[in-house]
Amino acid sequence: MGYDVTIGIPVYKSADYIRRALESALAQTYSSIEYLVIDDAGYDGSLDIINAIAQVHPRRKDIRIICHQGNLGVSASRNQIIDEAQGDYLYFMDSDDTIAENTIELLMHNIRHFDAEIVFGSYEKIELSGVKTLYQYPSIQLLREGELAGFAYCKYASIQASSCNYLVKIDILRDNKLRFIDTSYWEDFVFTFDLVTYISRAVLLPDVTYSYNCRPNSLSHYQHRNTISKHEVWQNVRAIDSLKISSSRLLNKAYFPNRCYNIVMTDFYIACNILKRRNDIVPYVRDWEIKSLMRHPASLLQVCKFRQSRAKNIIFLIVGKLPAFWCVRVIWCVGKLKKLI
Repeated sequence: MGYDVTIGIPVYKSADYIRRALESALAQTYSSIEYLVIDDAGYDGSLDIINAIAQVHPRRKDIRIICHQGNLGVSASRNQIIDEAQGDYLYFMDSDDTIAENTIELLMHNIRHFDAEIVFGSYEKIELSGVKTLYQYPSIQLLREGELAGFAYCKYASIQASSCNYLVKIDILRDNKLRFIDTSYWEDFVFTFDLVTYISRAVLLPDVTYSYNCRPNSLSHYQHRNTISKHEVWQNVRAIDSLKISSSRLLNKAYFPNRCYNIVMTDFYIACNILKRRNDIVPYVRDWEIKSLMRHPASLLQVCKFRQSRAKNIIFLIVGKLPAFWCVRVIWCVGKLKKLI
């Protein structure tokens, strides 16, 4: 059976949250939806909850559950969703989050109205304390090649870092062989950051369709621990390095300078967080290692030819070329001025 939409949900140790998440997905007002759940062998009772819902829910015939025999990681689960989805459009959601009941109907309406390849909804982030922060897009249509990437890179963090809460034409992912990289950290940021370069027609909506619920001990909250594994931190670094590699195909794009700036700004924030928590990271991070992550994705000659963000890119390029001792001291001073350290 073919569907208009697949909602893909990777699940790992989500027993306290999966019922609420899955029920919010099943409550959608839109009819033609496949629910593809990938259980990644968390063995915490999540699968029992999913099966219990799937046995009795009115939409049970639309629920498909795939179980891993061992834990493969969230990237493998999301890549399997891309491979297995039967819908024409794909919507990822996490197993601890919830979506508004009209989410898919709203996004599909805009897909059809604007003949769009992707539609983003706005979202709210709910902290452990219960405090809510709204991340709201303007109401905007970006219907020419390169416009979405230009918007995404026009300033730092102008597009979401998550792979959730957008509806995308699945052929875009498959035809361009887009995959989640094999890491447990920032794999969704890398995916979305590259995805926007393949999109010609996009719509952004101010409607809040997604609630991102922070939870203790999640992978995204290692910064709250007293001791942080250097291996975990360096998975972030390797994720950004993958963006530097994929940037090589975009040298002639008008948005390339701003893409570079976003990448090196992310390096800078990683460096500041390393310096802020340096004594908690085990093993200790050396100056030369911090300098190594500041490698610019473009050469000096390329940066000098930039028509956008030239000065900012040159500054970061020079900082990355300084001797390790001075590179780290400059980052420390600037981070202090910006109150990041």
